[in-house]
Amino acid sequence: MSIDKLTFRKVLGRFATGITVVTGKSKDNIAVGLTVNAFTSLSLAPPLVLFCLDKSTASIHAFNKGDGFALNMLDEDQQELSVKFSSKIEDRFAGVEFDTWDTGVPILSGCLANLECIIDAVHDGGDHLIIVGRVNRIAQVEEGKPLLYFDGAYGRIA
Repeated sequence: MSIDKLTFRKVLGRFATGITVVTGKSKDNIAVGLTVNAFTSLSLAPPLVLFCLDKSTASIHAFNKGDGFALNMLDEDQQELSVKFSSKIEDRFAGVEFDTWDTGVPILSGCLANLECIIDAVHDGGDHLIIVGRVNRIAQVEEGKPLLYFDGAYGRIA
């Protein structure tokens, strides 16, 4: 049975996800970032996470084995940040507050949590790459609720 790509995408949209902005650096040391909802934990020991990145993504060159990246878990009040990092604008970091930690990649301010990682492995996954990161530093806030995505729209926990 052949599965229609658009129908498959719509069915997958029925699964609510949190929203992250993945940040990294290009070979020229330029900050890159994009909105990602295909993210999950992988292992507690060692601490591993993964996210999936469309192979046609312009900033794909910034995510190679050994490179650093950060997963910035967005708060429900950061929808504008999610939209900005999913847009085609050139400087997505204009007006965005961030810090840097050990790897020098941008760590976005005001997020529910931030995970700084080193890319441990990159696997082929059809039209996406599966990026596995070893977490080397974390931070979280005590209060807050996640920004969610469901059925093609942003949402919040009631």
